[in-house]
Amino acid sequence: MIITRFSHLTRIYPQLGPDDIFIGLIPRTHLKSAILVDLTARGVRLLPSATAQLLSASKTAQAFLLQEWMLPHTRVIARRKDLLDAIGLYHRHGITTAVSKQEHVHCGHGVRKWNDLETLYSCMSLDERHYPFVLQPFSPVETDLRIVAVGDYWETYARCNSGGFRMNLGAGGSSRPYALSPDQMTTCRRIMARGQMPFAHIDLMITAHGGYYLSEISLNGGAHGAQISQAELMKMKQQHLMELAQERSGTPKGGLQ
Repeated sequence: MIITRFSHLTRIYPQLGPDDIFIGLIPRTHLKSAILVDLTARGVRLLPSATAQLLSASKTAQAFLLQEWMLPHTRVIARRKDLLDAIGLYHRHGITTAVSKQEHVHCGHGVRKWNDLETLYSCMSLDERHYPFVLQPFSPVETDLRIVAVGDYWETYARCNSGGFRMNLGAGGSSRPYALSPDQMTTCRRIMARGQMPFAHIDLMITAHGGYYLSEISLNGGAHGAQISQAELMKMKQQHLMELAQERSGTPKGGLQ
């Protein structure tokens, strides 16, 4: 059975098994992780997958699982000792400026630049509620890219904001179309495959030296700056999930619940 509504999923929850597919996101509540783990263990197929949903909701999970595509020395900081170890590592590599990314804070609001690592440690030591977070070396960005990928539809635009290092379109920035190189597109596909994401909003940073690194990835995101509208994008995502579900189950159109 293909299930498309969370309310229906909860009504028949005890009867779910390997023959069932759920299309959609589990709501962000205290039960989300438990539901994703339980459904996966029982063989219920999820679209998007449990891995994709957890990654999309967590910057620290992305930094841990997708670290190979991020800036070198990106670290997940879960406690004070992790921060001390990271500061020591940065000192050994001559890294004096860093960026922290707060968990579950979006639109650039949780991104903070630290020109002094001891100031970072002092501030974090005063309030344990800042943990966990992601710590990265600061690297000047030549070009900040947002890639929107749904099936065969790919759109990329560069984001610019002269008012600061955060390329935030919602805070007065601007955008322009950008053509991905074949290598950049291959990297995006590999990142999506690793994260088991059927579609994605991918942020890539291109440094002054020409290297490019993953900043963040999400199943959903704003369409500000894109040519496609948010309504069109949501419809496209739902249709793509339906097609994937029907391919995997052999269910003809109309066999949805």
